[in-house]
Amino acid sequence: MAKSFAKFLLITCNIAVAISFIIGCYGSDFKSGKYWFLGLFTLASLYFLLALIIFIFFWLLVKPKYAFIGVIAIACCWMPLKNLIGIHPLDEFNNKKEESQIRVMNWNVELFNLLNYKTAPGKKFEMIDLVHELKPDIFCMQEMAASDNSPKAINYMPDIMKRMGKFDYYYYYNPVHDFDRDHHFGMVIASRYPIIKQESESYNRKRYNATFIYADIAKGKDTFRVFNIHLQTLHFSEINRKYLEDFSLSDDAYIENSKNIISKYKKGLIERRTQSDFIKKHLDQSPYPVILCGDFNDVPNSYAYRTIGENLKNAFAEKGIGIGATFNGISPTLRIDNIFCSPSFDVRQYDRFKNKLSDHFPIVADLAFSKTP
Repeated sequence: MAKSFAKFLLITCNIAVAISFIIGCYGSDFKSGKYWFLGLFTLASLYFLLALIIFIFFWLLVKPKYAFIGVIAIACCWMPLKNLIGIHPLDEFNNKKEESQIRVMNWNVELFNLLNYKTAPGKKFEMIDLVHELKPDIFCMQEMAASDNSPKAINYMPDIMKRMGKFDYYYYYNPVHDFDRDHHFGMVIASRYPIIKQESESYNRKRYNATFIYADIAKGKDTFRVFNIHLQTLHFSEINRKYLEDFSLSDDAYIENSKNIISKYKKGLIERRTQSDFIKKHLDQSPYPVILCGDFNDVPNSYAYRTIGENLKNAFAEKGIGIGATFNGISPTLRIDNIFCSPSFDVRQYDRFKNKLSDHFPIVADLAFSKTP
């Protein structure tokens, strides 16, 4: 009797995990805001996948026919699974690219080390050296804190751009979000090619994440529109982060932190839906092939990823390997930074540079342009 109950319980748990995994992979199909909670399944997709794999190996040893529960679930999610895990050959990233290709780099630079400048002044120059070493042709930054008019500022934008490689650049900021008297808080599109037009678009100028920027960039006879976006953050406090890393709290603190985190996640997810729809409308209106970089603050198979990435190529999905996490805090599975491009581009190589210079890892892709995709 006990053996039969244990078997029933294991099968039930296996089916529950399989259903949760499928919901996580296809949760972005539910467009109504009232289904926001499905985003929690999407966030946990990789953990559900790991549990399914464990179940498969367990059943193969105990009762092989039940292994099909996990196999069928994974087969049903094969297409969205390619967004979660890169399965391409492991090739060493070649720092030297062909002249005809465009190297694109994206990095959330976490205020460009402004908060820690006094204790670690050299980190800023390590960041500059990395960019100079990789030599991107197009470089997008989020959470940049710098001054464009005060040479005495710690982060003086013209000096930084010169040290990185003499970029033409568009530095957007709104004084509402200034970091301090000298440093603005904003986003940057830098280019080795001429910027012929630059623009910001917003549905609420008082909110940083409600704004994105783009620049039309000319490379020879070709023109591309480069988007730089930063979707709604979760605004997790230091207490929230410590809670996520350590659950050893009293019952009252556990309940309070859980409610607080879920509330912030719900708000962020709903906001990112609005932002994604707004960005998608402008993507569709672009008269040129597009390159889109940004910090999505959301995982692959999310509504934001799917909406913005519709009809575009994702550099990681084309050439990445493994999980490819780009955020170095909270969870080792968060790939929330992306480089997308129009189908007229061919992604030749992609890499993530795993360092601790920011709370995000920089990502780089080499693109080759063809007028006939």
